[in-house]
Amino acid sequence: MTPPPGWYRDPKHPHLERWWDGTAWTEHRREPAVVGPTPVPAVPGRPPGGEASGRAKVIALTTAGVVLVAAIVTGAFVLRDDGGAEDSTTVTESITPTFAPTSQTPTPTPSESTSEPSADDPAVVEDQLNGITVPLLDGWVRPQYIVDDDVLMSTDGTYDCPGDPGVCRHGLVISRTVTSNDETSPESLAKADISDAADDAYDRDLVGKRPFGGIESHEVVKSGPVAVAGRAGYFVRWRVKTAKGPGGYVQSLAFQSSVGTESPVVVRYVFDAGEDGPPLADMDRITKGIRSSGDANGGGVGSSIGPTD
Repeated sequence: MTPPPGWYRDPKHPHLERWWDGTAWTEHRREPAVVGPTPVPAVPGRPPGGEASGRAKVIALTTAGVVLVAAIVTGAFVLRDDGGAEDSTTVTESITPTFAPTSQTPTPTPSESTSEPSADDPAVVEDQLNGITVPLLDGWVRPQYIVDDDVLMSTDGTYDCPGDPGVCRHGLVISRTVTSNDETSPESLAKADISDAADDAYDRDLVGKRPFGGIESHEVVKSGPVAVAGRAGYFVRWRVKTAKGPGGYVQSLAFQSSVGTESPVVVRYVFDAGEDGPPLADMDRITKGIRSSGDANGGGVGSSIGPTD
């Protein structure tokens, strides 16, 4: 009951003719080819250009009614190319609405940087004296209101010490140049420093107070050689138990500096134990990220050198 393809009066522009392809209107229009009686608008189920039979009229009206109801239920409006809305009472237009294709410019995907962090990177802390940079991991900040000038960074925030009154921090990373002796062996330096590192962190502070009530015992957790900033190093890690509080972990990492007189460097790690302390894996992550200042290729745990229990 659909009209055959041909030129019929344009439902939207009655003074023009529009091409009906047998199923839908196309965008082809033209001036009327002949001057004569006004043609009857084309509607599916009604042959264009003449009156339909009684049966055809019934079918046409029924079809138009069904389409009209469907159009009302689905919104009664279709989009125009100009972004507005059009009444769907023109049945032939609402049956198969067309939409202008839209083009979208894809958002450029930012490329990941493969360059090493520099000393100016906000996620890096620089120790200019010893010529190294240390990664500033999440949860760590540059030292604030800390008397010890050797502290490179600390965990964010403070808490009341469980022993003597005072303010404590859950984690510290400290860098020191070894000048007290002529020892150059990283292993000897790390083993000699670990006891002092534990006492300074968990036994007595600079003013003689005991913020954790003193050290009751300790045990060696890990120790072994490790490559630091492209140079051979050695570390010792203790688990310390204190009279008050959960105690913590202390690590001494020794290696040769690559600047100046190349004096040995000892980096101390102080991590509180317990759920409030920083992840113990941060010790290894920080060690792996130590670089010589201005050297993008140095540092990191060596592929053939690793810690031993």
